Amino acid sequence: MVQNVAMGDEDSRDETKEERLDRKWDDLLQELRVMQTGAQLTAGFLLTLPFQSTFGDLDDFAIALYLVLVALAALTTALVMGPVAIHRLLSGRHVKERLVESAHKFVYGVLTCIALLVTGMVTLIFDVVVDLTWALVAGATIATVLTGLLVVYPRSLIHRAE
Repeated sequence: MVQNVAMGDEDSRDETKEERLDRKWDDLLQELRVMQTGAQLTAGFLLTLPFQSTFGDLDDFAIALYLVLVALAALTTALVMGPVAIHRLLSGRHVKERLVESAHKFVYGVLTCIALLVTGMVTLIFDVVVDLTWALVAGATIATVLTGLLVVYPRSLIHRAE
């Protein structure tokens, strides 16, 4: 029997529940691959900073922000790896629906962490290059743009479809 509803969304595709779960899992993995690249580049950038000659000139705010960003980059990396580890542990146990649901939640965590990383990096760079006031303005601006792009706009597409 073909089911057109799985995990709360309706679709006109002619696929079984298992096929839909496989498709959703593949989609989630592709999304995680894209985000993983961004997270790795960000972490790599952050890891090089302490080895710059001017790093010692940073004030307490910039150092604290830098350390928060390093921790956030590590958390992002862990969140990207989470669904793969879960898949390894649950593979063959016929619990793909739980796997897809949990990976879906991980993706939201990764998106949130990357948005915070980008906001923090912009803030740190503006603080070092210009000053703290402009850093806070730039950080707030990019946070607003990211909220619009990652939260508001996608939700508006849902409402338009209804």
